[in-house]
Amino acid sequence: MAFSNYLKAILLYSFLFFYSLSITAQNNNTFWKKSDTLNKPRRNAVYITEASTAALTLIGINQLWYANFDKSSFHTINDSKDWLQLDKIGHAMSAYYIGKMGMNALDWAGESKKNQLLYGATLGFGFLSVVEIFDGYSKEWGFSTADIIANATGTSLLIGQEILWNEQRILLKYSFHNTKYASQRPELLGENFLEQTLKDYNGQTYWFSANLWSFHKKSKIPKWLNIAFGYGADGMISSNTDYFINNTINNQQDKTRQYYLSFDIDLSKIKTRSKLLKTIFSTLNFIKIPAPTF
Repeated sequence: MAFSNYLKAILLYSFLFFYSLSITAQNNNTFWKKSDTLNKPRRNAVYITEASTAALTLIGINQLWYANFDKSSFHTINDSKDWLQLDKIGHAMSAYYIGKMGMNALDWAGESKKNQLLYGATLGFGFLSVVEIFDGYSKEWGFSTADIIANATGTSLLIGQEILWNEQRILLKYSFHNTKYASQRPELLGENFLEQTLKDYNGQTYWFSANLWSFHKKSKIPKWLNIAFGYGADGMISSNTDYFINNTINNQQDKTRQYYLSFDIDLSKIKTRSKLLKTIFSTLNFIKIPAPTF
């Protein structure tokens, strides 16, 4: 499946997950306060919500998306060179944040760190792997080993940091800018700004954003200050050269990789007493804050 549609599935899953927990939380003012010890009702609510939401989302995308395309026997594809691997970083980021969501939910329930990593942090990898299997039975796509490796990489980044530091010192982040390429193939790269943020890889940049203070906690470095290393690409109006060959198009763009160095802000480390601001900061912390960039 095109990565933009993976994102739609992920957004649907996330919405249903938090909506279900919110229904459970009605008329309970202390529901969202983190439990210091194991709270079995909360833990059970999280596990049931994770499983039911995943099932509903997978059933939904199977009926709303895959049903519109021809089925086939299970088959694989090699798309490891498509889009100069930007879509693979997107897969890693998706697995990372779904796993982080699952891990934080179990932490809120007072679950042990071991179970947070086993049953929460792996949530992204498990969910995206099932979607990948759906791809394997679709004539339009196919099971991608490269996607599975990317999903595993995102999950490994999450779990590895928890094991090594008991915190996330390096975050995966995203930024986007408009490009001239979407107008050349709007059906593929997006017909409006929202679609382009999901489909136009030329405008997407993925960042490894490292919190400086977390590596030197006795220093006077601002706790919110990060340094970010970014990767992007340019000149792509097709995932590979086959499009140009099959359509006898000679004006193929020169594809180039781009690397960036910039400052960033870890919004979760900005001190505030406002619960609303804390929620907003936590929700938007996957976005790279604009800053001077090399």
